Amino acid sequence: MTQRIRRFLERPGTLDLSRFERTVAEAGAREERIRGLDELPVPPSPADDAAEFCAVAREAAHRTLGLRPYDVQLVGTLAMLSGSVAEMATGEGKTLSGAMAAAGYALQGKRVHVISVNDYLARRDAEWMAPLYEALGVSVGWIGQSSTPGERRAAYARDVTYGSVSEIGFDVLRDRLVTDVADLVVPPPNVALVDEADSVLVDEARVPLVLAGASDPGGAVPETAALVRQLVKGYHYEIDDQARNVHLTTKGIDTVEKALGVALYDTPETLTEVSLALHAHALLTKDVDYIVRDGRVHLINPSRGRVALLQRWPDGLQAAVEAKEALPASETGEVLDSITVQGLITRYPEKCGMTGTAVAVGDQLREFYDLKVAVVPPNRPCVRVDEPDRLFEFRLEKDLALADEIAEVHATGRPILIGTLDVAESERLALTLSGRGLECVVLNAKNDAEEAEIISRAGERGAITVSTQMAGRGTDIRLGEGVEELGGLYVIGSGRHAGSRLDDQLRGRAGRQGDPGGSVFFVSGEDELIAHYVADEYAKGVPERSLVGHAQRVAEGVDMEIHRNTWRYTRLLERQRSQVLERRDRVLRGRVAGDALAAAVPERWAELVDDVGEETLHEAARQIVLFHLDRCWAEHLAYLAELREGIHLRALGRLNPIDEFHKDAVPAYERLLAEIESRSVESFRTAAVTADGLDLDGSGLKRPTATWTYLVQDNPFGTEWDRILNRLSTKLRRR
Repeated sequence: MTQRIRRFLERPGTLDLSRFERTVAEAGAREERIRGLDELPVPPSPADDAAEFCAVAREAAHRTLGLRPYDVQLVGTLAMLSGSVAEMATGEGKTLSGAMAAAGYALQGKRVHVISVNDYLARRDAEWMAPLYEALGVSVGWIGQSSTPGERRAAYARDVTYGSVSEIGFDVLRDRLVTDVADLVVPPPNVALVDEADSVLVDEARVPLVLAGASDPGGAVPETAALVRQLVKGYHYEIDDQARNVHLTTKGIDTVEKALGVALYDTPETLTEVSLALHAHALLTKDVDYIVRDGRVHLINPSRGRVALLQRWPDGLQAAVEAKEALPASETGEVLDSITVQGLITRYPEKCGMTGTAVAVGDQLREFYDLKVAVVPPNRPCVRVDEPDRLFEFRLEKDLALADEIAEVHATGRPILIGTLDVAESERLALTLSGRGLECVVLNAKNDAEEAEIISRAGERGAITVSTQMAGRGTDIRLGEGVEELGGLYVIGSGRHAGSRLDDQLRGRAGRQGDPGGSVFFVSGEDELIAHYVADEYAKGVPERSLVGHAQRVAEGVDMEIHRNTWRYTRLLERQRSQVLERRDRVLRGRVAGDALAAAVPERWAELVDDVGEETLHEAARQIVLFHLDRCWAEHLAYLAELREGIHLRALGRLNPIDEFHKDAVPAYERLLAEIESRSVESFRTAAVTADGLDLDGSGLKRPTATWTYLVQDNPFGTEWDRILNRLSTKLRRR
């Protein structure tokens, strides 16, 4: 009855699987007949005969991969084919289920993009599943960071294309600047099948993908970084309770002004430079927020503990961190276009996905993507023993107990996997264990290229593996000889993550497919989770388990609100972008630009058409309008970014910031359309058009000499409005 009520209320994870289970049972009845055939029959579309499709796909997997899909894997496949996110525990075979679902969509004549969290998994899964796709009559390809435009075009021409979310997003952005239809790479979207759906759709949702054009070299003043390095916390500057904002004290302002010989608040540029340097110094920690490798700053993805390829902070802060680390400034540029992960995924008419932890973010998946969660039961019951958290008052006390536990368990030969919260902690723990004569293998953002091999050996007898986060690692841990008798893999968390999903993903590395296993988390009252989210409610001493759970719920609520707030601001922008792109596509593919300019400046058109010919003139008109459309759109983005940055000040007048943002953004868009038209007409009047075509540089229509893509943290320190909300919520909690 409870389950029926939850299903009626559409709570996450309550999707009824009975219809899928009946189809799988029917497929099982056909298995013997299909197995007896010398050649596989042509699989039908699952829309026509889902049971026959499942039966043929199962036999194809068995013959080509040596894997016979379990019934629950077929249930997961059918859930994805129905447009849901299938939650399947670690080790239950999501990769195979996803491949069968992708093939099922392809057999319906739909183009499928299997979107993963990184290039490694995209290539691995595409190559691993290729024999299955071939047996089912479906073509497959993959793209990666090193793929050439020709390779990308060929991969997208396949029925199923595997790629990371960032690479597919960057291809979409680059296509928005092409000036010739032949240069387009990405075909119109059909189906998005998202692997590690919670990581991609939720954790990455606040990280816009950016296309930039070459500008002046960026940089920060090294002297400012050196000055800030001498300032003392609590005397020259203070950090707020959430460690998201830092500000100079009166003494700090005096010290900086004397050192620089300026009045800070009379020189905004210097004030900004000092503020950025202070943020870089006080709030961003090496080997926690970023690492330095190959002479460059690399950001660390907080949800996966990996290097976030191509990710950077807004240019001023990026330059400040580079100055802090005494590195040369990386190139900066003007933002030509950007897209959020949410904007990218919602382009697809059909969406589905798979992950081991979806229920915890089910509300977000439904609110932002209109996706429901189908919880697929494991093939074998999980017998893993999850121990209660071990709680301590002080971090040092916790660390000593953690090392003792590792030494004691290792003495039995049982393999241990320790999940740490950041790179620095993983290296600190490895050093501690080494001092005790315990050798371990470390997996963190500094050696993520070797991760598959490291993880695959974590279940061997006597192994000690220290990993920074386990989300999206994509490799099963199989138990070595004699390990079952020792209790299986033992997973230890060095602290609770801000999201319970990450804890569950770490736990899920033990107890796969009915294997024995165990897990435990060590938590102290000095851990960041408690310090950041329930500091006002923690009265020292050993924290209660209920407080730890409450801290996670608060953290998850904050993330949810940030996601919702980001989408509120970007939703209008996405609508405007969609309209501009429709307009651009008409210009790119047709003669609307020439027709419009001929109507606006008929004398000039008549003069040029006799000299250069109609085709050449239409092409010149197309290039003129595309240039100004792209130029005006980049300026519009810059205006909206500046508007959003300052909109919080209107909240002080009791105005709704988002309403105020929309109030200014809508007329700005209307001005944008008029500006494109007027600039295009003006350029056409004076354009240098010859029989050889339009001279872009000679006509003052020079495009960026280079473009590049990267991801950027969206407002990492929060706006002033966020800070106001934080102060109010803190006061309310204290009451």
